[in-house]
Amino acid sequence: MSHNDPAKIVVEIRQRFQEKGTDMYAGEAISQTEHALQAAFAAEQAGESAELIVAALLHDIGHLLHKHDEDCVTQGIDDLHERIGAQWLVRYFPKDVTEPIRLHVAAKRYRCATDAEYASRLSPASVLSLQLQGGPFDSAEQMEFEHSPWSQEALRLRNWDEAAKVPDFETPELEYFLTYVQRVLQQQTPDTDE
Repeated sequence: MSHNDPAKIVVEIRQRFQEKGTDMYAGEAISQTEHALQAAFAAEQAGESAELIVAALLHDIGHLLHKHDEDCVTQGIDDLHERIGAQWLVRYFPKDVTEPIRLHVAAKRYRCATDAEYASRLSPASVLSLQLQGGPFDSAEQMEFEHSPWSQEALRLRNWDEAAKVPDFETPELEYFLTYVQRVLQQQTPDTDE
């Protein structure tokens, strides 16, 4: 299946970062690419699987795919980047990558509902996006999130996401983390039911 050629997918991901990765990460003092690299580096430092390292690298790829301005949050627009990103990635990657990405905003809403200390540490930009994303979960939403088989991975991804906002923080280059992307893609067996 040529559309699942790992080399072509890596090229497309690299292109997304080249085109929009230098945009500022909404309301923070770093770029989208720096944010992605810091999150992936944190996952790697934590000894996570290649799939979760890739999820950390690509968790905000929806920001690089949508057509909104990078400051759309300040315009009152929830870009639904977690859904856009997961939908785009699900064509190529296993659920070990795509589900934590799809749930990383839900993980923020869950943490804000269940951990006041966490909520108090959110950056101003994250507080603003939280409002647009629906605010902290109610008890029914909390329970639904807890029953997801991917909730723990999504919560770990959320921690790396929150920590990955440090200006001038040294990480390996994008090419280094794209080797993880390549590895995960090569482990995929082509779907025969497409």
